[in-house]
Amino acid sequence: MLLIAVAAVRISSRSGLPSLLLYLGIGVAIGQDGIGKVQFDNAELTQVIGYAALVVILAEGGLGTQWKEIRPALPMAAVMSTVGVAVSVGVTAAAAHYWVGLEWRQALIIGAVVSSTDAAAVFSVLRKVPLPSRVTGTLEAESGFNDAPVVILVVAFSTTGPVDSWYVLLGTIAMELAIGAAIGLAVGLLGSFGLRHVALPASGLYPIAVMAIAVVAYAAGAMAHGSGFLAVYLASVILGNAKLPHAPANRGFAEGLGWIAQIGMFVLLGLLVTPHELIDDFWPAVMVGLVLTAVARPLSVALSLLPFRIPWQEQTLMSWAGLRGAVPIILATIPMVSGIEGSEKVFNIVFVLVVVYTLVQGPTLPWLARALRLGDSAEAADLGVESAPLERLRGHLLSVAIPERSRMHGVEVAELRLPPGAAVTLVVRDDESFVPSPTTVLRRGDELLVVATDPVRDAAERRLRAVGQGGKLAGWLGTGGNGGR
Repeated sequence: MLLIAVAAVRISSRSGLPSLLLYLGIGVAIGQDGIGKVQFDNAELTQVIGYAALVVILAEGGLGTQWKEIRPALPMAAVMSTVGVAVSVGVTAAAAHYWVGLEWRQALIIGAVVSSTDAAAVFSVLRKVPLPSRVTGTLEAESGFNDAPVVILVVAFSTTGPVDSWYVLLGTIAMELAIGAAIGLAVGLLGSFGLRHVALPASGLYPIAVMAIAVVAYAAGAMAHGSGFLAVYLASVILGNAKLPHAPANRGFAEGLGWIAQIGMFVLLGLLVTPHELIDDFWPAVMVGLVLTAVARPLSVALSLLPFRIPWQEQTLMSWAGLRGAVPIILATIPMVSGIEGSEKVFNIVFVLVVVYTLVQGPTLPWLARALRLGDSAEAADLGVESAPLERLRGHLLSVAIPERSRMHGVEVAELRLPPGAAVTLVVRDDESFVPSPTTVLRRGDELLVVATDPVRDAAERRLRAVGQGGKLAGWLGTGGNGGR
């Protein structure tokens, strides 16, 4: 099983497909209609495990999200996660009712379920496609935000008895989002402050502490009747941009947990489905998915971005990049647990829709980006900077890796113009280390050790990143991080 999972990771990485399809295929293969003949129909357990996995995935996504990329995109992402979701739900539900013939409750549930873009699918695909930062930031923030209102809608539509009035749902969504956002910001700020001012006894404890804080954010948000998903994402974004000690190790640990969560969640969802029951619901799923992809998603993007005057090329790409993944399938278990009539049909339609359209959208996203001339492959790669606190010396040891596309290549050590109190003390090149001189020319693939006193630590890192993006003329090119000038 482990070898199959590892092979699935490699195939998904090379093919551009979200790992969803491969892991779902593993679950189906060992399920009751596959070679394993495993009988599994516990929708409630699947929902609980799916929620737990989604918390880990959102935390990993938040830790890897750069604040400078999503900050300009926050207003757009917020509108797309609210107004856009409402438009998508309405259009998709109408199509499911009038074109496919589903009852209104079932149609509304499907419309709400598939209106959420999947964080795991978006993160896994977009970070391999060189897109403009505004597009990437908007899509990543949207996928982190829109789970919250969608969950509220699905739960409301899946409640036995009459559905609440629209203004009641709107008020509930606004309240839960506000509570979740407040708690997520508070937990993230308090957690980052504590980790930066308390030296843990072992470096391996920092990644565990970061993930624990993210889980606390979700738990606190849920207990306060707010959106725990929004809370964990916002807390993780703050932690990921707080210059914490051992930041790359923290992100690597979270990424590993995210892979484990995806594998377990997708395999379990594959086990839950009964393949021979999907045949009758295949074409209804394709029809609903066609309306969602060709009408509902583009319309929701266009209306949401209307005040922001975004070019049509970027709107087109955002419409096509609304990837669905495990989240809609997990949400489709909510009506099953609630005992809603026809919930099995809803689950089957959602399952087929997600598989078919993920198979179409995922691999074609890079091609569409190139066709729209939105590829940004020439953009300089950011530096990998890891900080280890030197408590007794009141300083920091920065480990800097120079990637292939960094404009730090060809810069002399003296041209870094680090602030007083910071200096490059060691260079590792081709598995050999040496103490650099002021005229040492840095190269791609070098690893630098920079010692900085506590007061200038942030300024030194800003200057290093500025040179990595703008080269030796970073200060004059408006890149920022003027260092000691």
